[in-house]
Amino acid sequence: MSGRTVPVPSLDCEVVQIRLNSLELRRPRQWGACWLACHLWRILDLDSFWQSRLPPSRKHTNWLNVLKILACYRLLSPGSEWRLHREWYQNSAMGDLLGEDPHVIQKDKPYRCLDKLLPHKEELFSFLTKRWENLFHAAFDILLYDLTSTYFECDPPGQGKRQFGYSRDKRSDCVQVVIALIVTPEGFPLAYEVMTGNTSDKSTLTDFLKSIERQYGQANRTWVMDRGIPTEESLQIMRGQSMPIHYLVGTPKGRLTKLEKDFLTKPWHQVRDKERAMRCRRLKRLWKRLKELQGQCITRDNLLQKIGAAKKDAGRAAALVTITLPKEGQPVTPETFTFNLNKNKLRVCRRREGCYLLRSNLVNEDPAKLWEHYIQLTEVEQAFKELKGDLAVRPIYHQTDSRIEAHIFVAFLAYCLQVTLKNLVRDKAPGLTPRTILDKFAAMQMIDVHLPTTDGRRLILSRYTHPNPDQSILLHKLNLMLPGQPPPRITADAILDDWS
Repeated sequence: MSGRTVPVPSLDCEVVQIRLNSLELRRPRQWGACWLACHLWRILDLDSFWQSRLPPSRKHTNWLNVLKILACYRLLSPGSEWRLHREWYQNSAMGDLLGEDPHVIQKDKPYRCLDKLLPHKEELFSFLTKRWENLFHAAFDILLYDLTSTYFECDPPGQGKRQFGYSRDKRSDCVQVVIALIVTPEGFPLAYEVMTGNTSDKSTLTDFLKSIERQYGQANRTWVMDRGIPTEESLQIMRGQSMPIHYLVGTPKGRLTKLEKDFLTKPWHQVRDKERAMRCRRLKRLWKRLKELQGQCITRDNLLQKIGAAKKDAGRAAALVTITLPKEGQPVTPETFTFNLNKNKLRVCRRREGCYLLRSNLVNEDPAKLWEHYIQLTEVEQAFKELKGDLAVRPIYHQTDSRIEAHIFVAFLAYCLQVTLKNLVRDKAPGLTPRTILDKFAAMQMIDVHLPTTDGRRLILSRYTHPNPDQSILLHKLNLMLPGQPPPRITADAILDDWS
């Protein structure tokens, strides 16, 4: 201690005297969410899968730890590989948790790790399906199939899988790739594929049917799909198998119009009564907004922008209103800008509201049960939402097809961690999303306490903060136990860690 030297008792271990007035707190970094992400990795037993497939390099680079860092980074605070090694890694406790120094993610190591992943994609998902079966008794008899697109915000040429196509992100100005995904109703991914950006939805199903049977064998599965995916030919193939492949798909609007008269006399099962209220709310909101715009003194260009925003907010209800706009050069007045309700369209809308015609070869199933299966398609939409939102799979900056696919592969690996957390908390902490839980744990920090000794050395204590009440409740509900604090280190004052 500082000031007067106090005799210390005789001990069997080294005794140091410290100068409390020189105590320093250094390098605060995020610990709690990093620890939880690594815990999810251990739950899935991913070390056992990757150890033989990602052995250390001759220069002792631990590729398994590099992959862990990439996946946890994508789960917790996604961004570019440049941001990973220049900013995020040093502000996180991943190095402490993995026993790695800063060099593990420097230079080109994250990119070189990406190049090692793709050959193991199918094996990984086969491994994960077994883990989810053991952990959650997951069943893979209902398969939800859908496609999305993800774009490149930079300006690469349209080559390889990067092509212009129908953009679900409303970015038709950018080249893109298409991602096809199969998940269970609980969100567990069974397989995915990255396709060229101009791939037609209808051209993908047949190959996916073969791929799933090749990887997982034949089984009694039901494929649930949006109406735009299967063709009549692909449905015929599914019906014509020696072991028929079950399907459940919505009817295209054009076909529904042709069949409407034939089905009006048939018995219908009521499964949903909310559509009319939703349509009324949106239509009223649009009508009110158009009245407001009619009374404003604005330019024609400004009016067009505001009407575009109002129609986007109204969704399909916007088609029920016929809008007459002022011609170019005309002022915006109640005479040049008018709108009225299309009563014919409204009558058709009311007649069809809440009516869905599902097609299936499950002819003996209860229609209400089939409807429950069909609306579970929202789970695959949620998976895409999390990939694009929480895990920031877009925009993509890589240029080669292999790096593009490896980037998406890491995003799916992070999604596997996230969906595991979702199912862990489903019954134990209902109402909390995985993102909310990760954010709560992210408040737990680690900090280095530096204590200079009287003999010129430095005692370093790395300590994570004590959990607050919310974190303690979560730890209890999830049956999680925090590890012990790291052991102290002592070093010469002039020889410190790179970040100390």
